[in-house]
Amino acid sequence: MGRFKIKKQDTFIDMTPMSDVMVLLLTFFMLTATFVKDEPVKVNTPGSVSEIKIPDHNLLTIFVEKNGKVFMTLDTPENLAKLAEEMNEEGALSLNAKEIETFKNAPTFGTPLDMMNGWLAKDDAQRKALLLNAANEGIPCDSINDELKIWVKAARTAVPEMRIAIKADKQTPYSVIKNVMNSLRAINENRYNLITSLKEGAEE
Repeated sequence: MGRFKIKKQDTFIDMTPMSDVMVLLLTFFMLTATFVKDEPVKVNTPGSVSEIKIPDHNLLTIFVEKNGKVFMTLDTPENLAKLAEEMNEEGALSLNAKEIETFKNAPTFGTPLDMMNGWLAKDDAQRKALLLNAANEGIPCDSINDELKIWVKAARTAVPEMRIAIKADKQTPYSVIKNVMNSLRAINENRYNLITSLKEGAEE
């Protein structure tokens, strides 16, 4: 008995609709994504069961690393530029246009005021290295020299709707955290968020 010969046919799948969907999804995620700023200063935050989210705009973040050095940043280059201009107007700094441009693109800053011009004169890699240098004292915030409150007060003037968050390492001495809080209290900044890492609650 003869065998039937089945004619082979090519299977064609139109991928155009899938490509359109992928392009639309990619465009959506690109437009709605929030980019995280680079943080040269690494802080290992303590755990907490609180799920309250901090604001994602007009946010001033104060970093306190494990050795007690204090650093700061604002959430956008525009707000950092406003801060630099306000510090110039108050006479705390004397930055030129080029230095303001560099300052507004810095992810984090943390040097005494009299060292700021020299720090901004360095390139990106050198500025990051200076921040991480063990000899760097960060932003002074003790009872003798409290420059932190100068920065925060200027930031409040530059960005009135600003919110404040403190991101401290879990190994940071309590005395340093107390100094930061005292600096904020001295300029009537009594509302701020403490950034922690989410951990699971205790089992019942």
